[in-house]
Amino acid sequence: MTGTILTPGSRVGAETMEKAARGRSLWDDARRRLLRNKAAVGGMIVLGLLVLAAIIGPYFTPYAYDQINKDHVWAPPLTQGHLLGADSLGRDLLARLLTGLRVSLAIGLVATTVSLIIGVAWGAIAGYLGGRIDEIMMRVVDVLYSLPFIFFVILLMVTFGSNIILIFVAIGAVEWLTMSRIVRGQTLSLKHKEFVEAARAAGLGDGGIIAKHIIPNLLGPVVVYVTLTIPAVILAESFLSFLGLGVQPPMASLGTLIANGAQDMELAWWLLVFPSLTMVVTLMSFNFIGDGLRDAIDPKDR
Repeated sequence: MTGTILTPGSRVGAETMEKAARGRSLWDDARRRLLRNKAAVGGMIVLGLLVLAAIIGPYFTPYAYDQINKDHVWAPPLTQGHLLGADSLGRDLLARLLTGLRVSLAIGLVATTVSLIIGVAWGAIAGYLGGRIDEIMMRVVDVLYSLPFIFFVILLMVTFGSNIILIFVAIGAVEWLTMSRIVRGQTLSLKHKEFVEAARAAGLGDGGIIAKHIIPNLLGPVVVYVTLTIPAVILAESFLSFLGLGVQPPMASLGTLIANGAQDMELAWWLLVFPSLTMVVTLMSFNFIGDGLRDAIDPKDR
């Protein structure tokens, strides 16, 4: 039998064939599917521009967000150095809009992170351990679900006072409930898989199995839900600000700007139109990204 001589070129070809034989991973395939989704890509581009504007934009505006100028009260757009106009105190709307966008995005990100940490840990532990522990933990979730959201926030405000950190806590303390239910359902279907049984047979403890095997395999639905939770959190904060329970002046958020614009819309339409458009574009960007991730990760669509 004659031996086969591998030249450098044939060796490269063999490596290429080996990589092709292994195939693409789930995440590589999901990334390619996501990038083929024009709506999701457009949402990522628009959201990236909004985040960039919120981070660096306030440093380039001619006025501070809380600078009062009585000579510029209700100045229309493109007048007296105000690109988007001024409010009832002569404060520049562009500066306040960029600051409000920064605050709303920060609330969405921080509150969603809080709900992610609590919800994933709670749901994974309840679903994996099962039995009476699962029943007790999920009954706690049911009890918290029965509490009206606005009542819970008002109670926190009255007890601890109104500040922006409390808003993070209040919203994050409610939003984790749905996350825990989603994670629990996924954990129930994962804990009897072969790789979990193999880890258990190898002597790995419950904590190690949850941390190293259960939670990493939950990332797909969790990532999708996170992109849909952030706009829900922003809307919740806007609702609280509209009622006067959210961000307190002179600080601004998209919710407070919309609330103030609704009061003065007959005298200054721009105070309502520009913050509302910013809110709509931000929420649509997150929703497009979330829909794209859901379609990309869903194994039934692959």
